[in-house]
Amino acid sequence: MNSINQEIDKLNGFSGSDKELLKQVRNSQSLILSLVKKELGLVPKGHFQTMWMAMGMATFGIPFGVVFGLTLGNMAFFAIGIPIGMSIGLAIGAGMDKKAQEEGRQLDIEIKA
Repeated sequence: MNSINQEIDKLNGFSGSDKELLKQVRNSQSLILSLVKKELGLVPKGHFQTMWMAMGMATFGIPFGVVFGLTLGNMAFFAIGIPIGMSIGLAIGAGMDKKAQEEGRQLDIEIKA
């Protein structure tokens, strides 16, 4: 709780430009959310979908793309694997988000980039 209060005090005492303030707000928000996740196990809505989308592209998409490219004899088909991996990652993330909501570990906020 002290770390969160320190971040809020830092924001309240900030005296820079609007652009610098926005950057500081994002940094503080990220730090506070990571503390809440680490200490309490709470995550914002869509957290796992966002995380697993990228992991799905890397973990599933690239290998599927290589398989398609090698099987069809043209590595241009490598790009087909990326959306497949993204879809798999989104499905896994959605399931994890639903589980977190059912367990009461999901915050009623959604972080947009």
